[in-house]
Amino acid sequence: MSVYIIAQLKFTWRELYDRYQSRFMGVFRKFKGKLLVADAHPVVLEGEWPRDKVVIMEFPDDAAAKEFQNSPEYQQISVDRKAGADAIVFTVRGLR
Repeated sequence: MSVYIIAQLKFTWRELYDRYQSRFMGVFRKFKGKLLVADAHPVVLEGEWPRDKVVIMEFPDDAAAKEFQNSPEYQQISVDRKAGADAIVFTVRGLR
């Protein structure tokens, strides 16, 4: 069953986030994921959404999502993401 990592970001130090973003695909492409959405201008249809960007990644299963998230390569670059953006990051399971 597909698993999706969703990140909702509020930029706090854009230069650091941009450095993370410049290295992200080099790391991400080594794993079994697909980048589905990386939108810095989402349109809010209802409610309040005090964020700047949404990212959605698809993985074939929970193990693949965790392999990416916990990899030493991702952990190394994620330092800049954590310093450059306040993030809410979670996984959701796809429908069967």
